Amino acid sequence: MTFSKRINKQRGDRTVAEEKQLANEEEKITTEAAQNTDAKEDTKEAAKEKTEETAEKKIFSKKKDKKTEKLEEKLAEYEDLRVRQLAEFENFRKRSEKEKAQMFEIGAKTVIEKLLPVIDNFERGLAAVTEDEKETPFAQGVELVYKQLLTSFDELGVKPIEAVGKEFDPNLHNAVMMVDDDSLESGTVAEEMQKGYMYKESVVRHSMVKVVNW
Repeated sequence: MTFSKRINKQRGDRTVAEEKQLANEEEKITTEAAQNTDAKEDTKEAAKEKTEETAEKKIFSKKKDKKTEKLEEKLAEYEDLRVRQLAEFENFRKRSEKEKAQMFEIGAKTVIEKLLPVIDNFERGLAAVTEDEKETPFAQGVELVYKQLLTSFDELGVKPIEAVGKEFDPNLHNAVMMVDDDSLESGTVAEEMQKGYMYKESVVRHSMVKVVNW
């Protein structure tokens, strides 16, 4: 017997109130079934929409990743170019400063070389002054100018090379004569014939010296 026939048979035996209750239950069952069907359809539709949305997001994400990757590559190229240009500029600045310093040093050494004969002449002149002449205004004036020149040289970084009593150094001394001297060790500078000078760390003029025989 079908569900409908069973219901009809039962309706013949029941009261109006029971018929109403039964009808309400049937309507409730039908409504719940319809709701369940709608819910399933909604769930399927939502799942489909979510799948489509996920797929769209993946496509967009891939496009975004490629675009971001290209931008990052460009930024890396620009950063590398900037760093290399800064390095080149720094090297150029250092090279320019070095060349400028070298040019200044060459110019200064040229001026010093031209002044050294003046110093030599002052020293020769003062060496020729007798004890009686040392107190004269002229001799004192010459000595004062000589001392001022030496002070200016010292302030510029010009220093006389130490020679007498020092071991002969070909980088500083120019040996013009070999002598015998039992009071000094062989290879020692015995006498300075012309004073040598240095400008900072470079030799402007070598000392002309006599060296004890080896």
